[in-house]
Amino acid sequence: MLDTQEQVDQAEKVLRLSWVIVAGVILFSVFTVTPLVERSTPEDWQWSAPILPLVVDVAVVISIRVDAIVSRLGGSTTGWPLALRVLTGAASVALNIGNSVLNRDWVGVLVHTPAPAVLIVVAEASLKWRKEIAAATARIEAERREREETRRREQKEREDRARADREREREAARLERERQEAADRERRREEAAERAAEREHQARIEREQRDHEAALVRERLRAEAEARREEQARIDRQHQKEQERKDRERREQETARKAKELARAAETLAAAPTPVSTPRPDRSAAVSAAASVRPTVSATVSTPAKETAHEAEAKKPAEKKMSEADARQAVAAGIRAGRSQREIAALTGWSTGWVATRCKELEGASA
Repeated sequence: MLDTQEQVDQAEKVLRLSWVIVAGVILFSVFTVTPLVERSTPEDWQWSAPILPLVVDVAVVISIRVDAIVSRLGGSTTGWPLALRVLTGAASVALNIGNSVLNRDWVGVLVHTPAPAVLIVVAEASLKWRKEIAAATARIEAERREREETRRREQKEREDRARADREREREAARLERERQEAADRERRREEAAERAAEREHQARIEREQRDHEAALVRERLRAEAEARREEQARIDRQHQKEQERKDRERREQETARKAKELARAAETLAAAPTPVSTPRPDRSAAVSAAASVRPTVSATVSTPAKETAHEAEAKKPAEKKMSEADARQAVAAGIRAGRSQREIAALTGWSTGWVATRCKELEGASA
């Protein structure tokens, strides 16, 4: 069975060798039939005797060859083609054995029968072989076409799979890219939110820090102000104590001075000669005269006196305005010390009008 094109080609090569057999049979037939034809041909035409066996044998070969071609093409070899093969075959056999039959040479009949028989059989076998070769060629071609179609189909399937794989890869890449982009957007959004939260937290911390620093500054200022007030109060108390001490010393000195003056006045009055006609002043008059030496409040206010270092310090403006109760006490002490209203106003931090009013109230109260 022919399964491959190589086997078909080899069969074709072997089949071509049948032409050697055909050529030998035709040549043998020419040599065998020519004497028979010459016996039946005029003497002048005996040279044409070899043409008849040559034409008959060639007709046999041509008929079988054409039938092979037609059979390969799928045509019909029955009918007239079959009649032509039978006629040419029978004619070739008859011409080859005709001379032996006329001479009643039965051995010659047997000797000359195989050549045309071989020619006919070889021609018919060649027809059969060519049909088989044609069928095998068609089958091999069909198989080749099928394999080619299968190959093309598989190639197309591979290309389709490759294209589908590329599409899936592109789709996967696109989805991965979109996922990555979405992840990047989400990451940037989270980072922006974190930065915003961090900025807000930092701003809150800075605001709280500023508030804390401001509170510390306010506390420090309040503490400094409180310390200054306490220091000022301490200085004021110390100054007031010092002033009271100096006032007390000055009053004691004034009292001692007045006592000395009264003593000197009394001594002077006692030492002076008393006229007869002049009545002796009584004790009440002396007391009144001594009392007249003490300056009154108005005289002290209106009469300028020699300023001492303590009075010059009293004339300095007060560093802080006294309360009304302290100012009233300072006014009473200043009147007792014989200070002027301006000195008392500078000491208490109150106006001279207010000091003058308080002096009038004290003067009215003592009267």
